[in-house]
Amino acid sequence: MLIGYMRVSSDSDRQTTALQRDALIAVGVDPRHLFEDHASGAKDDRPGLAEALGYACAGDVLVVWKLDRLGRSLSHLLSIVNALKDKQVAFRSLTEGMDTTTPSGELLFHFFGALAQYERALIQERVVAGLAAAKRRGRVGGRPPAIVGEKLDAIIDALDDGMSKAAVCRSFGVKRTTLIDTLARVGWPKPNQPET
Repeated sequence: MLIGYMRVSSDSDRQTTALQRDALIAVGVDPRHLFEDHASGAKDDRPGLAEALGYACAGDVLVVWKLDRLGRSLSHLLSIVNALKDKQVAFRSLTEGMDTTTPSGELLFHFFGALAQYERALIQERVVAGLAAAKRRGRVGGRPPAIVGEKLDAIIDALDDGMSKAAVCRSFGVKRTTLIDTLARVGWPKPNQPET
């Protein structure tokens, strides 16, 4: 059975699913098996898509007019198509001619998967290079320290005087995880110094 999914970016009167609906019906999708959303592609909450994915059964084919109607990004699109594959549901995009029921469509899908993996690797490479460049300029990435200066000195003095970490958290108004992270950053307790 063919199941159709349509999406437009907003509820305005100027954007309708008429073009998508006509194209899907023309390839044999029963109008009773059409699901739609009126939401930006960037939104996670798309009840029509969730309903279409839940409705699809093994042997069915989910059909869209265009790839960008289905996924927010290439990786999101691939995760949806992989979820369909796990349910033994095929996928077809009319505009791009992708059809996972054919060998060439399956090859194209794997090519998209390789591109998404390449894109993730490039992003990771750029992040690592950016952090290294910032470090060379004396900047350290990440969130700024939560406890610094006189407050940090007072906390360390209190701990050195035997105050428990729980008491320090209450007295200085800091979360335990923040305290633990800060102490690890400054190297407290010093080697051969007992921890309270």
